[in-house]
Amino acid sequence: MVLLSSPVNSLIQLLGVLVIFCFVLAITYFVTKWIGGVQKAQMTGRGLQVIDTVRIGGNKYAQILKIGEVYLVIAVGKDEVTLLAKLTEEEAGLSEEEMACANPPKGGILPPGAQETFQETLEKFRERFSKKQD
Repeated sequence: MVLLSSPVNSLIQLLGVLVIFCFVLAITYFVTKWIGGVQKAQMTGRGLQVIDTVRIGGNKYAQILKIGEVYLVIAVGKDEVTLLAKLTEEEAGLSEEEMACANPPKGGILPPGAQETFQETLEKFRERFSKKQD
């Protein structure tokens, strides 16, 4: 019986470890995709949609939510959630482009300019909210 020399044995061990690493990496990728698909399926069909989110501070965010025909503007902090405004679809006065952002097509592709839509919508909500308080 021929014994393998040390460099050849080391090379075989290295290749074996690389094959095992690639196998574990592939399994991790496919399991992550599968879990993401399951979670996405659970989230679809619900009456709550996050239209847009913008960071306004360290751990603070402003979000526009759509629940049925009602739009909510909320502030989300580390330990609290505060309702800023509650509007119906008519009160929100969303344009065609903004409505397309609020109800994205099945492919998830938003129309051009969707990034600026949140700022404009937030300003409308602020104006309407300040008018309601007066």
